[in-house]
Amino acid sequence: MVDVVAQMGPAFLGSRLKRLGERMQAGAASVLTDAGVPLQPGHMAAIAALRSGRKTVGQLAQTSGTSQPGMTRTIGQLKKLGLAADEPCSDQRSRMIALTPDGERMAGKIATEVWPRVGSAAQEILDRIGGDFLRDLGIIEDALAEASIAQRAARAVPNALTIREYSPALAGTFHDINREWIDAMFTLEETDREILENPQHHIIDAGGDILFVEAAGLGIVGTCALQKTGPAAFELTKMGVRESARGLKAGEFLLGKVIERARELGADTLYLLTNSACAPAIHLYEKLGFGHDSGIMERYAARYARCDVAMLYTGD
Repeated sequence: MVDVVAQMGPAFLGSRLKRLGERMQAGAASVLTDAGVPLQPGHMAAIAALRSGRKTVGQLAQTSGTSQPGMTRTIGQLKKLGLAADEPCSDQRSRMIALTPDGERMAGKIATEVWPRVGSAAQEILDRIGGDFLRDLGIIEDALAEASIAQRAARAVPNALTIREYSPALAGTFHDINREWIDAMFTLEETDREILENPQHHIIDAGGDILFVEAAGLGIVGTCALQKTGPAAFELTKMGVRESARGLKAGEFLLGKVIERARELGADTLYLLTNSACAPAIHLYEKLGFGHDSGIMERYAARYARCDVAMLYTGD
């Protein structure tokens, strides 16, 4: 199944981070249970802040980056468990919260038996990625403090499309976008597998090219390749656009740019092979200058078992 949250790119960043947080907190909750601690991960920020001394609810909310009503609920739960209590404060308008003796003992247990285990587990995951992920998270948090998503969305240019050039770092994206539509409609053939698993060798190094279309706020939503099959002949192949780009005309934009790139590469013959089941794509090809061609069918169609349509570019 397609992971729609991951596929939607930056537009679903909040949902993806929330999903990630929920999965990590579920694991942390198990560690707390195993350690005999009757608390939840949501209590940990307050415990950590109170270990350094008493604070007001407002200060606790500020140091943990949470809302004051949410912190009030957390402190209420800690009080019911006998782990936190109010303390006198010179400012009658505020109340200080401090850990009780039981709370101090519980905080010490958490600090020695829970946080090191959870931290080691998280670090094991972080070691699999490059760069400093925690630093990058800080950058995101600072950016949100400067301007919210709502403020940034208000000044964003909707439906903006741009072209991205191929790089080895995008080989996985090329594979995934095409694998999605091929698996959904057909059966992956050996020819597909060769190209998708090594586009650098079969497309780029052989004199062809791969382009990507990026939609503002959605990331890369489509791709298309030009595979060189003769001195001046190119097959327009492996064109796929994700469902997240529906209605943006990303496919038409991408196809137009690929045709331009074919001209730049010196193509005298530009053709494509497809299947009649891809009716919307065929209509788009016709719109941008491709015509059905029996000669292309006879010469090239045997490459794919699914091919029953062959088209040749004849001009706009």
